[in-house]
Amino acid sequence: MGDIRRRGAVVLGLTALVAPIGLALGTAPAQAATGCTTQAGPYQKKVEKFLGRPVDGKQSSTDCKAIRAFQTKHGITPNQGYAGPVTWGVMDLMTKQKAVGNTPNKAGTCPVNKGRIACVNLTLQLSWVQDGKKLVYGPVPVRTGRDGYETRTGLKKVYWRDIDHVSSLYDVPMPYSQFFDGGQAFHSVGLSMWNPPGSHGCVNMTPTVAKKYWSLLKNGDDVFVYGRKPGT
Repeated sequence: MGDIRRRGAVVLGLTALVAPIGLALGTAPAQAATGCTTQAGPYQKKVEKFLGRPVDGKQSSTDCKAIRAFQTKHGITPNQGYAGPVTWGVMDLMTKQKAVGNTPNKAGTCPVNKGRIACVNLTLQLSWVQDGKKLVYGPVPVRTGRDGYETRTGLKKVYWRDIDHVSSLYDVPMPYSQFFDGGQAFHSVGLSMWNPPGSHGCVNMTPTVAKKYWSLLKNGDDVFVYGRKPGT
């Protein structure tokens, strides 16, 4: 694979961590000396319920610490413990992913007449591997392209695999890369799968999942991407 093609794949597939705007424009919430906001957010009750906190719609120091811990774990910024739209959006997505259970292709959207195929549901940020109608692996949470760098939809094929892929432009590792569309690839990252706002087009996976996909797929295998990622 020539360097030009390799560079192109890296630029399109490179993941990026960009801080989202978690608060509405205007005055920022008041903060205590600990850096934790003292203001209840618009999704306070929903966030409290998700975290198993008393649902009263009022911000307490304990609420803030719990929200902050969640934000820090998933790279949500600013991590001030504010129950804003980005934080609730991540929690709501997690809830919807959990509800899928072991039937990710219940609607039959991913083709069942292709044999071994990797499916990617952008709407739910889930991926799985099936063989015909049989579920082989997953579903697992993934992190796809953010606004302006959307992971392209449609039926594709794995065309290039590089287990130790590294960006020649930015020296950024992209382990277990399996390219399927003009530089967009499955690959491992060291980020939360719920880290907003998303990748630069690639389908990010945890190291464990990326390794499993590497063992299950080969050049020529089908990939089907459908739906629309929240926020794109």
